[in-house]
Amino acid sequence: MQPPAEVKPSRELPLGRLEAFSDGVFAIAITLIVLELGVSSDAREHLLRSILHQWPSLLAYVTSFLTVGVIWLQHSAITGALRTADSTLYRLNLLVLLLASFLPFPTKLVSEFIRDKEPERVAVVFYGLTLLALDIALTVFVRYAAEHRRLVKDHVEAKTVETTLARQPSFLLYAVGIGISLVVPTVGVGLYLFAALYLGVPARTLRRLLGRRRP
Repeated sequence: MQPPAEVKPSRELPLGRLEAFSDGVFAIAITLIVLELGVSSDAREHLLRSILHQWPSLLAYVTSFLTVGVIWLQHSAITGALRTADSTLYRLNLLVLLLASFLPFPTKLVSEFIRDKEPERVAVVFYGLTLLALDIALTVFVRYAAEHRRLVKDHVEAKTVETTLARQPSFLLYAVGIGISLVVPTVGVGLYLFAALYLGVPARTLRRLLGRRRP
């Protein structure tokens, strides 16, 4: 009877390329969001009023900017805890980047339709679903990395990477925001902003993501 064949780990891929490509996509996505801001060229006589009139665009911009910023912070902390990558992690990372680069589109919808009753509801719910999908994609990315110890640096607790994001009530916040958006869309956007602000406090979160083994 022949001994069972040894299961070989999947081929390692350079982590640096994943990080560099990701940083480039995040930078482009966060830059595209600001392009929705602007006032008409004939606003010279009432410039302040025109700027204030853009509050839906400003609200959507701040929310999306902070959301992409938070995803980038968490993504950076996660990759900082890794030693290497594999083809599956590359593909999961592409899913995160797909949704991050898509975010300017629902941001534009919110800025354009936030005061138009039924279109407003559709735009804000669609926006919330995109944010939720992005959050889920990042969590899948994290859990895959945490479950494959060979990808994680020796001094980092792999389970720490997974449980830190799992304890954050981001799914709940986005789900509640989507539900509220069906009734009061503007309040829903406010909750998405609150979620970004809550998740954007990096101190304890990043320390846990990069937590070292205690001696």
